[in-house]
Amino acid sequence: MKVTIPAPNRRLGTFEWLGLVGLGGLLVGRYVPVARIIPFWGCVLREHTGWPCLGCGLTRVADRVAHFNIPGAWEANPLGTVCALLFALAAVATVLHFLFALPIPEVELEEREWRWVRIAFPLVLLINYAYVVVHTRFPHLLS
Repeated sequence: MKVTIPAPNRRLGTFEWLGLVGLGGLLVGRYVPVARIIPFWGCVLREHTGWPCLGCGLTRVADRVAHFNIPGAWEANPLGTVCALLFALAAVATVLHFLFALPIPEVELEEREWRWVRIAFPLVLLINYAYVVVHTRFPHLLS
């Protein structure tokens, strides 16, 4: 892994875009009750089959993280909670970057490290989905 710290700047790169998306998502989660104001909001797969989709719980995660209810967000979707917290961190870093020209470190992975990421990501996704399925379909197993 190679980490470089650029000179102070206010450039808009990939990380800053992720930070802006995170900031927007947190603001919507904080101030817009999406699940209550949109009548068709919900998981179509879960409504028709009873089984959750990979993204089940993400609206609750955004709402709960934006209201600082981290345990509630974790209960809804653990991986979604980790991602929401990373988006929040990116949002804070992006604001600092634009206000104070704070440089954002650039990380470059080697091929071997990318290989591990390509193996680990599907496994983490599968473990998270297994948790969401057990949590929604078989809650008595978690008690």
